[in-house]
Amino acid sequence: MKILSIQSAVAYGHVGNSAAVFPLQRIGVEVLPVYTVNFSNHTGYGAWRGPLIAPDDVREVITGIEERGVFDQIDAILSGYQGGEGIGDVIIDAVARVKAANPAAIYACDPVMGNAKSGCFVAPAIPVLLREKVVPVADIITPNQFELGFLTDTEPDTLESTLASVDLAHAMGPRTVLVTSVERPDREEGTIEMLAADEHGAWIVQTPHLPMKANGSGDVTAALFTAHYVETGSAKTALERTASSVYDLLKATLEAGERELLLVEAQEFYANPRMQFTARQVR
Repeated sequence: MKILSIQSAVAYGHVGNSAAVFPLQRIGVEVLPVYTVNFSNHTGYGAWRGPLIAPDDVREVITGIEERGVFDQIDAILSGYQGGEGIGDVIIDAVARVKAANPAAIYACDPVMGNAKSGCFVAPAIPVLLREKVVPVADIITPNQFELGFLTDTEPDTLESTLASVDLAHAMGPRTVLVTSVERPDREEGTIEMLAADEHGAWIVQTPHLPMKANGSGDVTAALFTAHYVETGSAKTALERTASSVYDLLKATLEAGERELLLVEAQEFYANPRMQFTARQVR
């Protein structure tokens, strides 16, 4: 499997491609990483150094890959946080060119905008760009519950309202939706859930809630789910594998008292997920 991953990169810590690439490689995926920023560290620290990469320069790198004649071998395009407005157009163009070379290729978009606690933390134009231009060309999207609500102009909270919002997201274009944090009022205390839905049904998986903020965990989640879904064609299997791996990664990081993900130390959890969580079909 080959995945073209167009995301940010940091030297210290693990977000964007610096979170997604290694877990994918560890499960046997050939990754072609294209960087949209090259920062010293993620912006959650409040200070960082390094450049935003101009959209034309990102496009040049992608064109160079195309010139090597590998677009027909790419199984998936993956994108995450979009720092500037111009990157969306570059990604959309790359998706069209890859799919022209390989019509079976899929595009997985993590529509990073914010979360329920902090609200939107991207430039004001980005959510609109995602909703109106990027998400409609995606095959898979991996929003959290807050982002799902923005994309569909709804306020999902219960399982029923979340499924209704997922249906609206399907109507926008994506055939597969992974909701990476479902926080419904009637869930078991001390738990959090993820939900995956495609044309075959919808499944929810529940894991213990870990009291931590882990920058980059969403990037790992989107990457692993995409790869497992492409490999198996099963939203349920991809959901269970991803939940297992990401939970053990987060648990190891929490127990070590680290702020940055223990991405390398947790590698066995990607290669051989414990499959300790079973997804329940809800539709």
